[in-house]
This record gives sequence, structure tokens and C-alpha cells, in this order.
Amino acid sequence: MNTILDFLSNISWWGWVLIGLALVAIRDIFLQKSHTISHNFPIIGHLRYWLESIGPEMRQYFVANNREELPFNRIERGWIYASAKKENNYEGFGTDRDIYEHQHMFINNAMMPFKVDKDHPNSIDKTFLPCAKVIGEFNKRKKPYRPASVINVSAMSFGSLSAKAVDSLNKGVKIAGAYHNTGEGGLSPYHRNGGDVVFHFGTGYFGVRAEDGGFSMEKMKKLVNDNPFIRAIEIKLSQGAKPGKGGVLPGAKITKEIAAIRGVEVGKDVLSPPNHKAFSNVPEMVDFIEDIAEATGLPVGIKAAIGKLEQWNELADIMLKTGKGPDFITVDGGEGGTGAAPPSFADHVSLPWVYGFGNLYKLFKHKGLSERVVFIGSGKLGFPAKAAMAFAMGVDCINVAREAMMSIGCIQAQVCHTNRCPSGIATQSKWLQNGIDPTLKSERLAQYFKTFKKELVEITHAAGYEHPCQFKMNDIEINVDDHNLSKELDRTYMYEKTPVPFNSMQDLKDCLYLGANYNKK
Repeated sequence: MNTILDFLSNISWWGWVLIGLALVAIRDIFLQKSHTISHNFPIIGHLRYWLESIGPEMRQYFVANNREELPFNRIERGWIYASAKKENNYEGFGTDRDIYEHQHMFINNAMMPFKVDKDHPNSIDKTFLPCAKVIGEFNKRKKPYRPASVINVSAMSFGSLSAKAVDSLNKGVKIAGAYHNTGEGGLSPYHRNGGDVVFHFGTGYFGVRAEDGGFSMEKMKKLVNDNPFIRAIEIKLSQGAKPGKGGVLPGAKITKEIAAIRGVEVGKDVLSPPNHKAFSNVPEMVDFIEDIAEATGLPVGIKAAIGKLEQWNELADIMLKTGKGPDFITVDGGEGGTGAAPPSFADHVSLPWVYGFGNLYKLFKHKGLSERVVFIGSGKLGFPAKAAMAFAMGVDCINVAREAMMSIGCIQAQVCHTNRCPSGIATQSKWLQNGIDPTLKSERLAQYFKTFKKELVEITHAAGYEHPCQFKMNDIEINVDDHNLSKELDRTYMYEKTPVPFNSMQDLKDCLYLGANYNKK
């Protein structure tokens, strides 16, 4: 025994390295059967798998140019980061965009911009930019709501996001005067920091779930009564990442706290069905909306990605005939978002936002319904110029998800579905969450929103308007080929936006239904 120990103790460090490599080679050739490359090229084959695992990071930081990456390129991410940190987000020496490329957008500025008087709300607060419409006003809901910000946090649930991330977002919207959509994971303790909340639920009915897995109206009424900061309710029909497919929360992310909030089992994958139990057709959905609005007094809307229009046409006809229906419609883009999805869905199912929204708005305008509904856009619209285009097409508010995540530290690692998010945002790992300081990150979310609104106001004034709701479709041009073939939005998407009733920013500021306790501050 001593002889063996003496022999082992005399082996140099490089000898141990060779022994280790030999054991790996034996394992690669004789024991493992799953990796052909490792079998045929023992030891060296592992280098290939390691390089593949860090390939996205290598391309992101060293290979791709500033405008090349998807879903958000380096320039877009840099603008959000700088805006959130209140750093210089300007560019020097002119744009590096190819402004002649297909689908490049131009905003037609006025000869003389809109003049802001010294007593104007935007002279006092350069970031004041509320929604021009009141949600629930047409249907005479008991508690109508005017969002105090045109940019808000989109549906991202506690469970998909970490506790500290949700806490940061909720505290941030309170500072910025925006609202926070809960996502379909239910109302968590981290949504209760005083900011406006839109309660969102899907086919799993988390937070308002009956014992049989269906919808509980009693739980909904109690939730609203106990939490007066809930200002509206949103029913998810589908989402851009995977329309027609239920949500998935991996079991690795299901903690005891999440299980208690959602009413599910710890550590077990949560699969939401693609269909609702509470209704099975459009007339039943309208009745369901009205029942919730009557029971809670709150405006009720729907969220969906857009594809076929037959059932939307049926909804419009019912709204015309009965005077009932959703108070707002959130249109999600088929580009996908924070929700994990099979590539076949994210790449191909449902229309991109600009096409989907254009088709739906055109239908509602043709029916004479566009003034009744508040339209909310959701799909990479968290940049002032893109928002101007969205307002020109008929949007009244926008929701942002990934842009909000980036403002609190997301690095676009694209591992949201693995529970290994390195920034601690899309994970339930306590260790990874430790890097998030909600006090700091909430300020960054708020600052991103403030910078966004300030720049959107400035673009609006440059076009000669006071509020972005006044944008017309012919204020925006899209490259088709050269400038002689470029088209205004109305000619591109073949409809004209319905003018939004608007008197002045001061009227919006004085509105009784203005959210975020703006007039009480």
C-alpha cells in the first residue's frame, strides 16, 4: 500500500493531467454512445461543443456589427442602456444606418415645430405624456382609467421573471407614472409597491383559479376589492411568441412561493391549455368580458396575436349590434417576446406587429369601431421613432417587455427558458438574483421610460403636433425602393387612421381618471 502511495505521490502535475485526459478518452470511445464527435475525436471533440455553447456570446460581442443582431442589435440595446442610466445616448458624425434600405422609416417634420408655451404641461414636465383616450369610457365602466404614460410594462409574470426583477419593474412604473401588466402568473407580493397594475390572466387562470382549474369570479372580485391599484383587467387569447399554444413554465422555476400564487405543484411543469374554459366562442367571450366588468367595475380588454380575421370580424359585428365588448385590445406581434416558444411558432405563426395591427385596425375602422376601443401595441415598439409610427397607424399606448428587461440589466443572453439567466432577471436562482438591486434598477426602468417619453414628445413637436395621437399615416414614409417609390403608411397599408379626439395636454392633465395618482403628487 505504501509503495502505491509513494508511486502516486511522485507523479507530477502534468502526469495527472495526462491520466485525466486518458480517462476522458476511454470514456469517450468505450462508454458514451450519444455523441459521435466525441467518440470519433476523443478529448478534442469536447472543444467543439464548448465553442458551440459560447457561440452566441462570441458573435454578440466580437463578430456581429452594430446593426446586425436580432432580436435587438447593439445600437438598440446601447440606446436603452444609456437612457436607463441617464447617460449620453446621442450619436455623432451622422447615422450609420443605411437610410435607403427597404422598409427604412422616415418621419416627415413640419416646417415650423409645435411651440411649447411656458405654462404648457411639457414645459413644466418634459416627460408628461398620458394616453389620449380613457379606457372604459365608451362602455361607461364604473372605474374608467386614463393611463398616465403612453409607455408601460407589458405582460411578464412572476415565475417567468424573478422576484427582484418584478419588484424592480413595479417600483419603476410607480416612479415613471406608468402601469405594470402582471402577466398570467397572478398578482404577486412584488406587484404591490403602489404603481398602477393591469391584471392579466390566460387559460390557466392563475390568481383567479377555481379548484377545477377554471375561472373563479369570486376570487376575481376579492382580488380587485383587496387591491385598488388594479386599474384594468386583460384576458389573454394568445401571445406573439406562440399563438394557439398554451404557456409553459418549467418545473425548475416553480418554487413554493410561485406554486402558492398560481395554485400549482412545486417543481412540476405548468402547462396552460391553448383554450379557455370560461368561453368557447366569440359571443361567449363578449358575455364573459361584460360579466367581469359588471362584477369589478373595471375596464376589461383582450390581448392577442393576429392571424385570421374571421372571428375578429364576428367580434366587431357583435360590438356593433350590442354596444358591448372589450374596452381595449392589445395587439402582440408575431416576432415573439419574453415567452419561450418552439422556433416553428416564433418564426412563422401569426403576423408581425405592423401587419397584424394594420389588418385589425383597418377592420375595426371599416366597422366604425376604432373610436370605441383603446388600441395597445406590443412588439419591439420601445423606441421613440417606432412608437411614432405606431401612433400614426392608430395605437393609443404601447407596452414593452424585452426593452423593460434590458433597462434593468438584461443582456439578451436568450436563455430565459433555462432558469440560467446570467443577469438574474429570468431565473428563480437566488444566487443569480443577488446581482439585482431593486432600488437602483427601478430608477433605471423609470429613467428609460422618462427618456422615451421626452424624445417621443420632441419628435411629435418636430412634426408640428402637441400629442402623438395627432400623427397621421401620411406623416410617416416607408422605403419601398428609391424615394420616388417610397410610400406613406396610408398607401402602404391601405387605410387611414381615425382621428383621435384631442384638445390639449392640459385637458389630459386635468382628467379625473388620470392614473398613477398624478394629480395627487
